[in-house]
Amino acid sequence: MPRARCERCLRPNDHCLCALIPSLDSRTRVLILQHPSEVNHALNTARLAALGLKNAELQRGEVFEDLAQWLSRPGYRACLLFPGEEAVALIASSADDMPLLLVVPDGTWRKARKLLHLNPLLAALPRVVLRNAPPSRYRLRKAPGPDALSTLEAIVHGLQTLEPAKSFEDLLRPFDALIDGQIAAMGEETFRRNHS
Repeated sequence: MPRARCERCLRPNDHCLCALIPSLDSRTRVLILQHPSEVNHALNTARLAALGLKNAELQRGEVFEDLAQWLSRPGYRACLLFPGEEAVALIASSADDMPLLLVVPDGTWRKARKLLHLNPLLAALPRVVLRNAPPSRYRLRKAPGPDALSTLEAIVHGLQTLEPAKSFEDLLRPFDALIDGQIAAMGEETFRRNHS
């Protein structure tokens, strides 16, 4: 029989993270486009970001029929958080700047590239990248490089860069608890053997 799950965070009831998920405001709007393969992933960090930010939405799929509508939200300038030749570093925005609609693909690098390929409107957006990102706290993942972040960590660093007067650190509390819980479940020895 499957374990009962929290309807909000989708974690097993005995590992519910809802008490740790904040409700933060941001001037920046975040649109997370999640590849379907990520939906049932045990460490679904995109969902944590969407739950913890009032000005965020999470859409799932490969081809997004409503993308034009989501990108043309009045009062925001859309950009894609994804590397590319024309990508520019995110910098702090001033009160005079139009707020950003930060579009964040969620999936492996391969799946994220596929989302761009299947959605030309997405691929055509101006691209931004993170600079001076802190090391990932995602200790359970073999990252492709030292600057590789989970979707949630990338969003937190991006928002912190754009809105330095605010703190988005609380978004990482459920993430840290999730990682700690996974490590505890596998045992310290197994964790050290496979992830150190």
